[in-house]
Amino acid sequence: MATKDIIDTLAGIEPGTALDGIRARRLQARENAQKSYLSLFEPIDGGDFSHVERAAVALFVIGLHREPTMAAFYRAKLTATADGARLAEAIEVEIGRGETSGPYGAYPAGPLSVENTAGLIYRVSAEGKSVLGARLAVALEHAHLLVFRPRDAASADMKALLAAGWSDTGIVTFSQLVAFLSFQVRVVTGLRVLGASLGTASAAAGA
Repeated sequence: MATKDIIDTLAGIEPGTALDGIRARRLQARENAQKSYLSLFEPIDGGDFSHVERAAVALFVIGLHREPTMAAFYRAKLTATADGARLAEAIEVEIGRGETSGPYGAYPAGPLSVENTAGLIYRVSAEGKSVLGARLAVALEHAHLLVFRPRDAASADMKALLAAGWSDTGIVTFSQLVAFLSFQVRVVTGLRVLGASLGTASAAAGA
């Protein structure tokens, strides 16, 4: 059975509704978003970035975005894997430790330096590392960097991933996954707002 469209699922869009019709007008964009999800989260072979790690990173990133409904989806995806429930508990603790506002960070010396903003430099707790292991711990730290202070990313961060056992290919896929999740949050949030406004308009028209 084909996997249901992920954005429709997370935004609560049912077939035949107004939002379904709106999404159908941009069929190629809809299909491409679904293909991206499938390639990132349901590949036949996870290769250098296992299915468990993908779900774990997703739960952490969505948790940082404070999207409880989406987080519940990725938590269920993680807990369906071997040892996933234990990982999910540790990640939820780390989400609480990593919550902040952004983006922030420092620009290279120059005119934009006046916009430098200090913020949390997140590191996984010792307890979290003992559950997550070195690969996932450094992955969560890098994900936090990409979400909140992407302009601070440097070669040292890549070296930390490599030192923890990530391959070049795995790092590229990891970065694509985090970027996709940020896109997914924006689209789902926008569709929910649009759906609410359509519902309000329909209610007003029927009054």
